[in-house]
Amino acid sequence: MTDGLVGVLGVGLVDPTAPLLRADDLGVVRGDGCFESVRIRPDGGAEDLDLHLDRLARSQAALDLPATDPAAWRELVGTLLAVWSGPGEGVLRLIVTRGLAEGAPPTAYALLVPIGERQLAERRDGVSAITLSRGMPADATVEAPWLLGGVKAISYAVNMAALRYARASGADEVIFTSTDGQLLEAPTATVVWLAGGMLRTPPPAPLGILDGVTVRHLFRAAAAAGFGTEIQRGTVADLHAADGVWLLSSVRIAAAVLALDGKPLTTDPDTTARILRAAGG
Repeated sequence: MTDGLVGVLGVGLVDPTAPLLRADDLGVVRGDGCFESVRIRPDGGAEDLDLHLDRLARSQAALDLPATDPAAWRELVGTLLAVWSGPGEGVLRLIVTRGLAEGAPPTAYALLVPIGERQLAERRDGVSAITLSRGMPADATVEAPWLLGGVKAISYAVNMAALRYARASGADEVIFTSTDGQLLEAPTATVVWLAGGMLRTPPPAPLGILDGVTVRHLFRAAAAAGFGTEIQRGTVADLHAADGVWLLSSVRIAAAVLALDGKPLTTDPDTTARILRAAGG
């Protein structure tokens, strides 16, 4: 890697071309760990860093990972940003794995790279999506907390498989549904739809989906942008009837969904622009 920066918690900057992870790190051999992705704005600031650190701490607690010091993360992020010279926006990933063995110190490091062209294009141009079942009822993680609902785990194999399936089918994205027909989330984003002037999104609990930082940012600013907000359960039919649908994430901010399951959705560039501004774009 030559276009990014790497820092290790408690150590500082390290050579981004040097080996960092051991082959037997449990994050590698078991996918045992969690992470956060923080958008670095063109002005060099880290968007919603404290919210991301709070969510990282919750994920670590859910995984029974040793806690890491938020102040140490902020210091490391400051060190990275002080020397960051990437063009445009960046994405900062804060990663924690279980390390080399149960009970060993965690592996904790940060990776800062430019945002990819694909994510920027999806933010600008929108996406097409298909719905796929996640294979569980909506409230499954309430009875089975070991399914790690709402945890941003590094075990992303299922999410990436869903995206490959979508792209092989001619779509860009996936919106997961439960076996009882409720909206969940996208593999790397939160679903938001507009109906009757209200921005709506599914509740993280008890649905076991990620509590989206960008959605919280949007909802805080929604009233000033002329929108009401509501957290409520939804269905695919709600998306087809909506005045607009977006996928929100820290990197893409808000990508308009242009079509769902091959059917065009209502889109309005001015509304999308308002949502982007309110969400931090």
